[in-house]
Amino acid sequence: MNALPPVRVGLDLDGSLESLDNTMTDLADALSNTGECQLVRFRTQSAVKSRDERRIPFRPLWAPLWRRSLGPAIDLRLPPLDVVHVAGLATPPTTKVPLIISVDDLRPLRGESREHQRINQLRRAVARGAVLVASSRSASHEVQREVGLQRSQVVVVPPAVPLVDATLDGADLVVNITGLDERFLALAPRLLEFVNHHGARVVAVTSSAVGQRIRASGLPVKVLARRDARLALGQARVVLHMSDGARFPSFAIAALGAGVPTIALATSINRELLGGAAALALEDEEVLSTLPDVWSSAARRSIMVAAGRARAVDFAPSTAARAYLTLYRDVVRG
Repeated sequence: MNALPPVRVGLDLDGSLESLDNTMTDLADALSNTGECQLVRFRTQSAVKSRDERRIPFRPLWAPLWRRSLGPAIDLRLPPLDVVHVAGLATPPTTKVPLIISVDDLRPLRGESREHQRINQLRRAVARGAVLVASSRSASHEVQREVGLQRSQVVVVPPAVPLVDATLDGADLVVNITGLDERFLALAPRLLEFVNHHGARVVAVTSSAVGQRIRASGLPVKVLARRDARLALGQARVVLHMSDGARFPSFAIAALGAGVPTIALATSINRELLGGAAALALEDEEVLSTLPDVWSSAARRSIMVAAGRARAVDFAPSTAARAYLTLYRDVVRG
């Protein structure tokens, strides 16, 4: 049997996986390593950062239009391609080359954002034939409902989550905060009381805006930016993943891969992706009642470490690359 020819893919590195920094480069590297993909790396929203990235002429001029799914076709500014894949703010038009859009951030689709540009942007792209990709079944249902699409118009492919180094002798309670800063601030005094009893500290990994709020509160919480997420995981004894469910839980999955027992709020996406590997809690009181056992029980920690590492493999860059290669070929075949 003849081997399939390499698929020519244009991949936008300006992705949107905020909860563990930007991992589109991890996906790009994994795609290249398959040997089944001729990859053209580019950026729609920022300047090139390495020699293997393709510079797009007049990119700053077109970027605002691409964020509305308008402007010139992106494939006319790149070498010949079979498919273009974007995952960030830009959804530029294409001519005859299929466009794949990974929708990793649901916040712009939600009513409380008062932001309808993203919905109109995606509707405009789908009307031209773009394929939308959700990160989970739960996210797929929300994309269908908010954008007004049929089930067949949204594909589910989890994004790449890098396998980080194993954590050895971590001592911190690391809290990843996404969209729940008020809830964290209310819970923080009791978390601090717990860690002080164990001679440890609370480390919050969050956005710069939420970090400023935490510092202004006067609480003795160490704040780290998203770009320092790997550093935080390397010093964690337990991770508490506090998310509103609008983002793929990449930080929590990376924690599982590092062998760090993890507690996560029981949102629909966390139940789907983390159930059986992380401890899920519905209410803050359940977080507080679960924390001592996850912190101190050697038996429970051992079970959680093994289950977490096994689960994280399902979302490794190599796994995501294989899934996306299948999608690319399906889309190219029409």
